[in-house]
Amino acid sequence: MTASIHRLSITLLILLGFSFTAHAETKHAEKKSAETAYQGAPSPIKSGQQVITPGAPTLTAAEFEHAKTIFFQRCAGCHGVLRKGATGKPLTPDITQAKGTEYLKVFINFGSPAGMPNWGTSGDLTEAEVDLMARYIQHEPPVPPEWGMEEMKASWQVLTKPEDRPVKQMNKLNLKNLFSVTLRDTGQIALIDGDSKKIVKVIKTGYAVHISRISSSGRYLFVIGRDARINLVDLWMKEPANVAEIKVGLEARSVETSKFKGYEDKYAIAGTYWPPQFVIMDGDTLEPLKIKSTRGMTVDTQEYHPEPRVAAIVASHEHPEFIVNVKETGKVLMVNYSDLKNLNITSIDAARFLHDGGWDSTKRYFMSAANKSNKIAVIDSREDKLTALVDVGKIPHPGRGANFIDKKYGPVWATSHLGDASISLIGTDPVKHKKNAWKVVRTLQGQGGGSLFIKTHPKSSNLWVDTALNPDPKIHQSIAVYDINNLDKGFVVLPIAEMAQLGEGPKRVVQPEYNTAGDEVWFSVWNGKEQTSAIVVIDDKTRKLKKVIKDKRLVTPTGKFNIYNTQHDVY
Repeated sequence: MTASIHRLSITLLILLGFSFTAHAETKHAEKKSAETAYQGAPSPIKSGQQVITPGAPTLTAAEFEHAKTIFFQRCAGCHGVLRKGATGKPLTPDITQAKGTEYLKVFINFGSPAGMPNWGTSGDLTEAEVDLMARYIQHEPPVPPEWGMEEMKASWQVLTKPEDRPVKQMNKLNLKNLFSVTLRDTGQIALIDGDSKKIVKVIKTGYAVHISRISSSGRYLFVIGRDARINLVDLWMKEPANVAEIKVGLEARSVETSKFKGYEDKYAIAGTYWPPQFVIMDGDTLEPLKIKSTRGMTVDTQEYHPEPRVAAIVASHEHPEFIVNVKETGKVLMVNYSDLKNLNITSIDAARFLHDGGWDSTKRYFMSAANKSNKIAVIDSREDKLTALVDVGKIPHPGRGANFIDKKYGPVWATSHLGDASISLIGTDPVKHKKNAWKVVRTLQGQGGGSLFIKTHPKSSNLWVDTALNPDPKIHQSIAVYDINNLDKGFVVLPIAEMAQLGEGPKRVVQPEYNTAGDEVWFSVWNGKEQTSAIVVIDDKTRKLKKVIKDKRLVTPTGKFNIYNTQHDVY
C-alpha cells in the first residue's frame, strides 16, 4: 500500500470508532511506523464505541456512525469533542435529554442570533439529519483515542527534501499580493493572484482548512485543517506545491512559525483540539520534535479539565516564544523555544474559554478573546504577564481584530461578537493615552450577532464587520462598514451576496481581508457545496464593486489570507 492509503486508513478507522486493546498495543510496539499507521494506533481508551444511554432516543449503529461524523465536522469545534462546551453551550446528556428531541430539532434547524448556525434552513443538514443530531446529542459522547509521537511520525512525510528545493523564487508570482483561500468542503486551498484575480494553483490539503500562516521569510505557507493535517507549501517552486505534511491529532485549529530574530523559519508549532496538546516541529520539514499536553486545572474553580483545547497561537516579536491560548482552562502559555530539551513555559492565568485574538498596533500586547467569559485578556509579551482583563460584549470573536486611531480616544483595538450586535473598541496606548488604556472606550452597534471577523488596514478609513452566522439571510448575506473618522454616524450595509449574483443557497458573507496595498477588501460568499460560491472584491475607498471572482474550483470558500499581511501581522 502507498503511504497516502496508510494515512487515510488510520483516519477512517478513528472516525468510524475503532478501538484498540492492550494486546494490540503490545503488538504495535514491535511494528514499524507505516504498518502502525495502517493497523491503527494503540489507545488505553475504548474509543468511539456506541454507548446506549438511559433515557436517550434509540439510534441504530449506522445512525450513530453517521451522526458522529457530522458532529466531528460541524459541531465539535464550538461544543467540544466531549461536549463540555466553550464557544457553544455544553451538550451533555443531562442537559440535552431535559430539553427533549423536538426542542433540539428546532434549535439545530433554525439556529440563534447568538451565533448557532441554522444548520437545517441553510441546507447544510437535511430534515432527517437534523432529527438524527437531535437524538444523537442525548447520548454519551464517544471518546476518541490519543495521538502521540508514534502516530505523528507514521503520518509525517517529506515530499521534497530541503536540499532538493530551489534556492530562489522560480516563478513570477507577486508573492506579496498572493492570497491563500480556504476551500472548506473540498479539503483544498486556492492560491489566487491578488493582481490578476486569477486562481494560479489549487493544492490538496486537510479537511476544512482553518488557517494559513506564512513563514517569517515569506517562502513557506503552513496550512492546517480541522482534521489536524498540516501541509507545508513551498511558494518558491516553479509551481507552488506541498513539500511536507503531517497529521498532528484528530482535530485542530492553529499553526504558527517562529519569528524572533535568529529563529526565523526554524520552528513551527501546531495546537490541537484533540488530543488537547501542542507540538513543536522543524520549520523546514514538519518533523515533530516536542509534544506538550495542556490538560490541567481551570483558572477559576481550580478543577481538572480533561479537554483544554489549543486555540489561537501567535509568535512573539519580543522573545523566542510562541503564545498559546488554552481554551477551557483559561491559561495563556508563553512557550520559549530556545531550548527544546529544557522547555520553559510561563503560564499566565487569564479567563476561561480563550479562543482567537491578535496584536495591538505595537505588536507588544496580545489581545486574546475569552469568548464565553465575555472578556478580552491583554497579554504583555515583553514582560510575560497579564496586563488586564477587559469586559466586552457577548462572546467576542475578533479573528485577529482591528487596529486604528480613534479621533477621540487614540489607538484602539476592536472586536465584534458572536452573541450580540455590539463592537467593542479597547484603548491600547498606556503611554500617551493612559486613562483610556485597557478599557472599552466606545461601543458601536452593528447589524446583529453572529459576527466572525472584523477588519481594517493602516491605509484605510473603513472598518468592516461580517455577520456570517446570523440566521437572518439579509444579515448574513451582507456586510456592515463604518467610517473610522465618523463612527457616530453608524454603519452602511453593502449587499455583498447580491453583488455576486449566485442564485440559490445560504450565501454567507465571511471574513473581510485586505490586499497588500490596503486599497481592496475581499469577501468570501460561502455557498453550499453543490452551489456556486464566489469572492467579491470591493474598492476600499469608494466602497464600490471592483470584481467578482467566480470559478468552478471555488467550492465553499471561507478564510482568505493575504501573504504579506499575514507574514507581517497587518490588521
